[in-house]
Amino acid sequence: MSHRRNRTKFTGEQLKILIDTFNHKPYPNFATRQKLALEINIEESRIQIWFQNRRARHPFQKRPKPEEALESSQDVGQDYPEERSQVRRYRTYYNYSQLHTLMEAFENNAYPGIDSRKQLAKEIGVPESRVQIWFQNRRSRLLAQMKKEPDETLEQRQDQEQDS
Repeated sequence: MSHRRNRTKFTGEQLKILIDTFNHKPYPNFATRQKLALEINIEESRIQIWFQNRRARHPFQKRPKPEEALESSQDVGQDYPEERSQVRRYRTYYNYSQLHTLMEAFENNAYPGIDSRKQLAKEIGVPESRVQIWFQNRRSRLLAQMKKEPDETLEQRQDQEQDS
């Protein structure tokens, strides 16, 4: 039986640091999240989720005008030059065996619980957070394919009608 991950509980001090960071930078890069993880002793993946949830619950009041966005994009990284060099997490590559194991697990259950993901992660030798992301991406890709298929069948029918 698969269980959900226990809810992450943040202390008042941790929340203060996260909220201060969010108010300054609602889209922190990987380096910033790693720094926060060390500072408040929480996994980086949990911090990433906290920021996603915070952005969803607290939409931005003011969207920059196009000219302001252009000006601010030219200033990126000037306040924090160390962040510019380490912007993204490295892409996780899976070998054939790992993909085969993940695909089999996906066919059995597209929404595995934390226990299943931990077991899979141990089996294929990647962090559980990467397994979770793989399943999210796979479900998203499957949904996109399912949405696209009706259009393709309609186009095929139209092509067949034109050929007749």
